[in-house]
Amino acid sequence: MLRSLTALMLVCTILSANFSRFFVYAGFEFNRNYIATVLCENRDKPVMQCAGKCYLSKKLKQEAEKEKKQEGQTKKTQLQEAFLTARTVLRFPPVIVQQTLSVELPFTLPKHAVVIFHPPRA
Repeated sequence: MLRSLTALMLVCTILSANFSRFFVYAGFEFNRNYIATVLCENRDKPVMQCAGKCYLSKKLKQEAEKEKKQEGQTKKTQLQEAFLTARTVLRFPPVIVQQTLSVELPFTLPKHAVVIFHPPRA
């Protein structure tokens, strides 16, 4: 149960990161009336027939900038992980090794085969 819940949570996290533009569009479609009447910059100019598209384009630009920042940040961390400058010394405690003696048994094949396989006669 815990594994499936964790896997589902990870899948949702990855999908939400990849489909952020989709969520912006979905939020716009669900709140289209509110955005057009309250948040639209061109609501006083009905000739433009904006209907909140200016708000949508602004949000999409913000999302694109956010993705660029995240991409640059991940590249920076990957670069830092690739070039470690500190020398790491690993010290392990001595391990007690127990030696066991093995006896090898001789393996010999018979010198002559007793029975030779012959196909049945027709």
